[in-house]
Amino acid sequence: MAQRATLKLNVGKIRAAERAGANRGGRLAVEHLLQVSRTKVPHEEGTLERSGVASWDDAEMRGAVSYDTPYAIPQHERLEYQHDEGRQAKYLEEPLMTEAAVMGELFAAQVRRSLRG
Repeated sequence: MAQRATLKLNVGKIRAAERAGANRGGRLAVEHLLQVSRTKVPHEEGTLERSGVASWDDAEMRGAVSYDTPYAIPQHERLEYQHDEGRQAKYLEEPLMTEAAVMGELFAAQVRRSLRG
């Protein structure tokens, strides 16, 4: 009589590992976006730059980067404002586009890592 190999998958454990990796990756991705955007934020005294925060909600698996000053939105949106060299309007939007691949790889790498066990 031939012996048969049996493979048992614990799908719940796999999904939990995947979710844990996705949350780690998400946190890394929003932190990366924060760091890159801080290099582009208009800078006079540094208040706007220091107000930047990255947040990640594990339950919702959703993140955000925000700047919290009364002038954060005008500085981001008003293209006619003059800024020091290397600083710019769209200081958050532009890095979101240019760093999308890096952020995606940070995210994916953590999912892969968690699934390796």
